[in-house]
Amino acid sequence: MEQLLVRLGATESDPISWIVYSTSEEEIIASGELTHADDLATLRERAGNRAVIALAPSSEVLLKWVTLPPRAGRKVLSALPFMLEDELATDISEQFFAIGPKQGDKQAVAVVSHEKLALWTQWLGDAGLFCDRLIPDVLAVPTTENGWSLLTMGEQLLVRQDTFKGIQGEQTWLLPTLSHFTAQHDGPVNITNYAGIDLTDTPNINVNDAPLDLPMQVLAKEAMTSNFNLLQGDYKVKRQTNTLWSQWRVAAVLAVLVLCTSLIDKGVTLYQLKAENAALKAQIDSAVKQGFPNLGAYRNVKLKLQSELDKLALGGGNASMLIMLEQLTPAFSSTKVKPQTLRFDANRTEIRIQAMGKTFESLEQFRRQAEAAGFLVEQGAINNRDDMVIGTVSIRSAS
Repeated sequence: MEQLLVRLGATESDPISWIVYSTSEEEIIASGELTHADDLATLRERAGNRAVIALAPSSEVLLKWVTLPPRAGRKVLSALPFMLEDELATDISEQFFAIGPKQGDKQAVAVVSHEKLALWTQWLGDAGLFCDRLIPDVLAVPTTENGWSLLTMGEQLLVRQDTFKGIQGEQTWLLPTLSHFTAQHDGPVNITNYAGIDLTDTPNINVNDAPLDLPMQVLAKEAMTSNFNLLQGDYKVKRQTNTLWSQWRVAAVLAVLVLCTSLIDKGVTLYQLKAENAALKAQIDSAVKQGFPNLGAYRNVKLKLQSELDKLALGGGNASMLIMLEQLTPAFSSTKVKPQTLRFDANRTEIRIQAMGKTFESLEQFRRQAEAAGFLVEQGAINNRDDMVIGTVSIRSAS
């Protein structure tokens, strides 16, 4: 079996790597690099009758494990966007949530903007390439049991941290970040080095140097066995069918539509709208109950949620949110770290923020200054986006 694998860029001007790989012969048929997305059409002949697997840059995709409530059913999946809202810098309506594998009570979720997903599919469609699988590139890096795997693509470094977790970015900032993480790890981190880079300065690691195959060859082998696909729901691609049948099918569908349109009256339309409204209300109630399980009865969900948010903003325990923010002002000012989103847990006297800084060091300085001010600080996931570093920080009052 031969497969064409294409690694897309984050923008139209980014270079695009490609490879045609034979799994039966375990050899490279052809490979190369395109200057930009406009050149994708040159691969149409290479693709032939093969379906295309595309890789998306993981710098544009958030990969998360979400802990579900005990005995959670399938309906809980519809509330996942609200469960991740605090960790996203943009409105959840602008994001697409692709469901990944489930392990116990943990559900894998990939978050990518509708804008990026539409852009990638448009590039492939305009080039005449039939692609029904789109995978974040770090998930095409082979896994390392109880450890990490490293692979380089030019100046980019891909790090896979488990079956559904990884990060991709420039080596110049990502390697120092990894060194910081490994230094704080309880024990040595097992690393499989597919990149052929020198890791002697990285502390607290055990390195296994893998054979130095072509990076796209390594990605192709893993991508062909991957079961995850970003193209879900509205983005799911239908299989190609016979051209003649497709033409007749379009005519048949149009005829049916004309007939149905003549039969539908305003009463049916009104009934459908009422049904959709009831379904939407049920979805809203389900999502609200997931986010506020102790909310109780209410008539106006908007007013009730606003009331709950006001309670969270007022604070509890021995410290209020306003007092905590006042005490944290010097740390924000001196490190130039800015909070993008902010949530307050009155029961835990804890502030959770989506913090944005110019460098990883600025977030680290903010953490040290907050701790010096008497707070307990926990840092969560850190990502690099548009020359900025964004991370989740939990700040809790020590009193």
